Amino acid sequence: MTDSTSEVRENPRKVREGIVVSDKMNSTLVVAVNERVSHPRYGKTVQRTKKLYVHDEKNEAKIGDRVRVQETRPLSKLKRWRLTEIVERAR
Repeated sequence: MTDSTSEVRENPRKVREGIVVSDKMNSTLVVAVNERVSHPRYGKTVQRTKKLYVHDEKNEAKIGDRVRVQETRPLSKLKRWRLTEIVERAR
């Protein structure tokens, strides 16, 4: 049923943007991603922070950088994301 000429993914990989919290590990970053969610009962908008373990092959991102990450296959016990680009360097 799938046509090999049109490589369109039915469920594209998730992309998130966050701030690097830690770069102490080799080729791994910890990125804090904030999301604004409406509270299920009260309707108030609340901020939730999620820490993602991100694969950074060249160790190019540093603490405080704003980065864009993409979902990928499991790379280790905790790593399921990889660095796609550094949006903004830390000042």
